[in-house]
Amino acid sequence: MAVGRRPIFGEQQRFMLFLIAPAALLLLLFQVVPIAIGANASFRDWALYNPKKIWVGLAHYEAVLTDPAFLEVVLPNTFLFMVVSVFGALVVGLSLALLLNRPFWGQRLVQTILLVPLMVAPVIAAIMMRWMFNDQFGIVNAVLEGLGLEGQPWLVQRWTAFGVILLTDIWLWTPWFTLLLLAGLQSLPKEPFEAAEIDGTSTWRVFTHLTLPMLQPVIVVCVVIRAIDAFRTFDIVWTLTGGGPGRSTELFSLYAYVLAFLNLDLGRGSAAAIVGGLIILVVGIGMYRLVDRVTKS
Repeated sequence: MAVGRRPIFGEQQRFMLFLIAPAALLLLLFQVVPIAIGANASFRDWALYNPKKIWVGLAHYEAVLTDPAFLEVVLPNTFLFMVVSVFGALVVGLSLALLLNRPFWGQRLVQTILLVPLMVAPVIAAIMMRWMFNDQFGIVNAVLEGLGLEGQPWLVQRWTAFGVILLTDIWLWTPWFTLLLLAGLQSLPKEPFEAAEIDGTSTWRVFTHLTLPMLQPVIVVCVVIRAIDAFRTFDIVWTLTGGGPGRSTELFSLYAYVLAFLNLDLGRGSAAAIVGGLIILVVGIGMYRLVDRVTKS
């Protein structure tokens, strides 16, 4: 009597594949396929006004990597934005988490108010900031003039405009850091802090020698996730300044967007996107290795 072949997947494995199939299909259609199309376009002369799709090899990559605007403005702006926005939101978020970690009257109300930025879309927040820092009738200049100071053209100067962008991003992401760090603080063991209190250790030494070292894995994970996300920031910069004045506040995402959808050069825009993806891949791998080293230490 012939023995039937054993199926490759058992009933449980088939059920698991059935459950993940919709998510895998969406990932394939909206992530893998667009990346493949973009990679193909980056090797071709693919312009919407002349879509011949002629193979040009690495010409677009060479054009991007030798573009002075990309090397001298876009990349420095992007990394400066990533470092300052992440560090600023981390410092403010950690400070608020330390304050909220101690019970006080109205704590729930304060926590609810701190969550407000998480409920605001980045574009709405950027529009709000643009009106606040308007040089003619913005509330910031109105307050300065009320105090006898001179109003500033905030969004038409490079560093003041860049500062407004950073302020908006930090305001949006501080509650995210606060929530995660507060959860980390509340999960720390109480015994070391009780022993330090009995020994009369100062608050600063408790923070630097107990809280920070024990909270370090949570901080590193938050920084890694936020830094990768900050590299691709587009919405608030486009809404606030459009990369201006000139191109002085242009970040990487705007650079690729302008090439592909304003200059209608999909080939070069795709090459810029691939270059940016490779850069953030290298940065992400380095950060994840840092996370692994910290968690094992």
